[in-house]
Amino acid sequence: MEVFTPRSLAEALRLKAEQPSAVPIEGGTDVMVELNFDRARPEALLNLNEVAELRGWSRDNGLLRLGASLTYTEAMAAPLSEQLPALAEASRTVGSPQIRNRGTLGGNLGTASPAGDALPPLLVEAAEVELSSVRGVRTLALEDFLVGPKRNALEADELITAVLVQPSGARQTFMKVGPRNAMVIAVCSLAVSVDQERCELRAAYGSAGPVTGLVTAPLDEVDSFPERVAEAASPIDDVRGSARYRRHALRVLAERGLQRCLT
Repeated sequence: MEVFTPRSLAEALRLKAEQPSAVPIEGGTDVMVELNFDRARPEALLNLNEVAELRGWSRDNGLLRLGASLTYTEAMAAPLSEQLPALAEASRTVGSPQIRNRGTLGGNLGTASPAGDALPPLLVEAAEVELSSVRGVRTLALEDFLVGPKRNALEADELITAVLVQPSGARQTFMKVGPRNAMVIAVCSLAVSVDQERCELRAAYGSAGPVTGLVTAPLDEVDSFPERVAEAASPIDDVRGSARYRRHALRVLAERGLQRCLT
């Protein structure tokens, strides 16, 4: 297995165009699991740790640009956590401090797992994904980027370079259910947003369907919203929980999330 280590974004995109089968890696919290369990054996890895253009975040005219290399630890820190509180809450639930220091938004998006903790908070904020290649840059709504379980809309020569978010300023929160509070894949998760200005309720669920799903409703339908969230999900029975339990948990999480956001 070859490992390529570009020193700039331009070099990374060139290498990805030349080696489209090369698997991007930075924190490695997902990729290394696949390699260690022999679930994947790519011909090459594209190490993005030296690409400075992918790091950090910036704000321009209210639009947040979160670099693909932004870590969960960085997402937890002010002032970004004040702009995207649900993302900060979700980041605090990810693994251990070591995992939070290494895991990145770009990796979570690239893996496209229905259980990805960063996905529901980004979805309730109508985030867009910036995709780059030697051919240029395009953006996709996160809803369109996630196309199936662990499948996304990346072209073979593209890299995830950023997440674009216009913070709504709405009250929001994130919760998840698991056998314990940390170091666990969610049985189900939910981000809830209450936008008083737009009179809109938004919820995005994880681990309860083939992709992270979004549910919206007018503010005056708050009483029926938890049931709507539970009905919108399409969970399965697996070793971590039954479909019936997941629907019940989503209903409870939606009720609790609304209470947090409305008080």
